[in-house]
Amino acid sequence: MTMSPSVPDPDRPPPALLALDRWTWREIAHLLVNLPMAIAGFVYAILVIAVGVGLSVTVIGLPVLVAGLRGARVLGRVERGRARSLLGVRIEEPSPLPSGRQEGGVFPWLWSGLKDPVGWRSLLYAFVRLPWGVLTSAVTLVSLIVLWPVLPFIVRGLTAADRAMVRGLLPPSDELERRIAELESDRGVVADTAAADLRRIERDLHDGAQARLVALAMGLGLAKEKLTDDPEAAARMVDEAHGEIKVALQELRDLARGIHPAVLTDRGLDAALSAIASRCTVPVNVSVDLPGRPAEAIEGIAYFTVSELLQNVSKHSGARSASVEVWRASDRLLIKVTDDGSGGARMGGGSGMAGLAERLGAVDGLFVLDSPVGGPTAVTAELPWRDRAPAGSRAS
Repeated sequence: MTMSPSVPDPDRPPPALLALDRWTWREIAHLLVNLPMAIAGFVYAILVIAVGVGLSVTVIGLPVLVAGLRGARVLGRVERGRARSLLGVRIEEPSPLPSGRQEGGVFPWLWSGLKDPVGWRSLLYAFVRLPWGVLTSAVTLVSLIVLWPVLPFIVRGLTAADRAMVRGLLPPSDELERRIAELESDRGVVADTAAADLRRIERDLHDGAQARLVALAMGLGLAKEKLTDDPEAAARMVDEAHGEIKVALQELRDLARGIHPAVLTDRGLDAALSAIASRCTVPVNVSVDLPGRPAEAIEGIAYFTVSELLQNVSKHSGARSASVEVWRASDRLLIKVTDDGSGGARMGGGSGMAGLAERLGAVDGLFVLDSPVGGPTAVTAELPWRDRAPAGSRAS
């Protein structure tokens, strides 16, 4: 994709031109603001270090230092915002530090603040910026007056160093920060999925079995009233109620199977997936090759993943046959569902594929869809393998 000249690539800024375009003026503004920001940051860093370290032998020294490091995070956020708006440098914000209540007391709060790499790097950034701020502001002001023909090239060279400092000292804590952000996102997905499942169960109970049981109670009440006056009509109503009870019981069984099927708990994935395959509208070959049973949560996700995929095969694929393979490779549980249908499946389009991908991603799983138009379709899912807890430990 070709980038517009008005939107600079953070890693490859637009080329400097003799004409002063608006991006050059933004860079000039950034360099001129360097001096007041550098002075403020340097004074703050000196105060934090002098007061915090100087009083570290007293009770209040470490809390002052930790508070200063947390304040340095605020300075870092301001500098990241300034670089983002004036230089086009896009850097992810670091994850916030937990509060004292979340940490469980004062000492964990102090320790997390003292070992915070983001705060220390932000403080270092504020400390070393003073000479650079003086230099860049002075050079920019002089160039505006006497070197304006080559001002864009001077500005570009100075801001290149600014970009490097921001990227070097103000990013999140690399892999750890990215991992924390992923886990926070996954936690939100899990919570949303659980809430959606609870709403579905409540809706199914209200619209299905509950409504049928209410009608059954009313029918039995009418039959009781007619028992003496019209025994034959009462008998017919009791027969109808008996049929309604069977239907209600089947609906409750289907609902329980949707929550967590008994066959999965009692006999494991092989039997549970075979039961799903028997209800599919096309012949399904099931092959499960596992050395044992995985953890209950992993087993349940694998079951519902295959169930959703086979429902898609029944409803959308137009296939004549399908297959399900489940096996373990190292520390991963792998699932592959294939069919010989018309293909063309996509992550959207109401097929539920996107929801499956989110659920798997929430537990460090993977979801890969290969469905060219004309078929065949192959879906590969990976889940982390966790050994099943012993029965005694689950009971305790």
